[in-house]
Amino acid sequence: MPVLGNILWVILWCFSALLWARFILEWVQQIAPQWRPRGVVLLIAEATYTVTDPPLRSLRRFIKPLRIGAVAIDLSWTLLLFGTYIAMSWVV
Repeated sequence: MPVLGNILWVILWCFSALLWARFILEWVQQIAPQWRPRGVVLLIAEATYTVTDPPLRSLRRFIKPLRIGAVAIDLSWTLLLFGTYIAMSWVV
């Protein structure tokens, strides 16, 4: 059983790393809208969005962005990362 727990923990850790990569990619696109990934970065970005998009989309159906004036804060990424960290602590 500990081996299965360690494998699950590594999978969750990789998922949290992909969530952080998505966070960085989205901020880069906000700061430099003309930037488009190419080459290896494009492959990493595609893998990141492919893995993280389905759970984020399903959370966004239930958790609407928090509106503060003209700004909308998306809490689904934060809650998904928090849930991943909680799952990692339960596995070990």
